[in-house]
Amino acid sequence: MSVVGGAGTTGLVARVQNILMKPATEWDVIDGEPATVAGLFTGYACILAAIPAIASIIAGFLFIHMAVFLIVVVAVLTYIASLISVFVMAFIVDALAPSFGAQKSMVQATKLVAYSYTASWVAGILNIVPFLGIIASLAGFYSLYLMYLGLPKLMKAPADKTVGYFVVSLVIAIVINLVVAMVIGGVIVAATAGAIATGGAMAGVH
Repeated sequence: MSVVGGAGTTGLVARVQNILMKPATEWDVIDGEPATVAGLFTGYACILAAIPAIASIIAGFLFIHMAVFLIVVVAVLTYIASLISVFVMAFIVDALAPSFGAQKSMVQATKLVAYSYTASWVAGILNIVPFLGIIASLAGFYSLYLMYLGLPKLMKAPADKTVGYFVVSLVIAIVINLVVAMVIGGVIVAATAGAIATGGAMAGVH
């Protein structure tokens, strides 16, 4: 089964179920699948990454009561940040491969990261209810576990170097993603300030 190869909704749902319920065997299947970086994004990552973004929009309308503009801006930026995170992590995993005796392949690295993020994206549906979002964040630990399981299978990392490979990749990715988060946070603050200023100006006119 190849999601990228055009298996459609059925293939997508089956991949989500399999990577969550039986990751060890599913990584073996994924390892041999033909894929492209673009296909992995358009056929999988872009679809699943929308789950937490849509959930946050719904929560914004139901519970937070923010301005519609701000709700959408925050959701869109969060969505973009999620996809950037996938690319950054995959790039790092691929770049570090030779240092840990693994095989260098951006396609395999993108497979590894995109499918590992499945747990976090699916759990993102819980963001509809704000306090459940904390529970959803715990799914990130399962995503890390999935990545750890898939690393030696997809990147062919030697068993004795898998832990080091995983830890170094993760630390570098965290630093880079923090920078991305700060930039996006700044954009959100600026958008919020702009919306408030516009609202004040409108009120002054009336």
